[in-house]
Amino acid sequence: MKQQKKPLCGIDEAGRGPLAGSLVMAGVILKNPVDGLMDSKKLTEKKREVLFPLVIENSDYHIVSFSAKEIDELGISKCIHAGLKSIQDHLPEAEYLFDGNSTFGVDNITTMVKADDKVQEVSAASILAKVTRDREMVKMAKVYPEYGFEKHKGYGTKAHMEALVRYDRCEIHRKTFRVKGLDEPALF
Repeated sequence: MKQQKKPLCGIDEAGRGPLAGSLVMAGVILKNPVDGLMDSKKLTEKKREVLFPLVIENSDYHIVSFSAKEIDELGISKCIHAGLKSIQDHLPEAEYLFDGNSTFGVDNITTMVKADDKVQEVSAASILAKVTRDREMVKMAKVYPEYGFEKHKGYGTKAHMEALVRYDRCEIHRKTFRVKGLDEPALF
């Protein structure tokens, strides 16, 4: 009897490096092909929004999110570790491919640099993670309009750094991420 091949679960994250907002991870097993998949960073926001429901409709998926507070308490590596385990728990009996070069200590995960641009399942996961995170940041921009989250999504742009110096951090900022001009003592 021939053993059935396990499905491929592509995994990617969005929000590893920003100064504010959540880390969002997604795992995707495609049940049907979806045209136009590629690394979410290479797609326009409009195209990502069009692809998001198509990925949802044509896959088994799991999205997990870690707040800025959880990132501060656990550290980014432990959050990624927990996210990978959560995806394995919710999408069992699969081969797991994570974009990047580290498994963060999780067994049964293969890694590939730029997998989000090479493997459809990982491209799909990158779209789910990025759209989920971007939507959250647009909502947070309404709560904290002075930071301009809808534009930079919490990354350390010039405008965001200037807002941080002016207003300090808000509830969704990562307190453990150092900010030049805010966390370093002035040199005289």
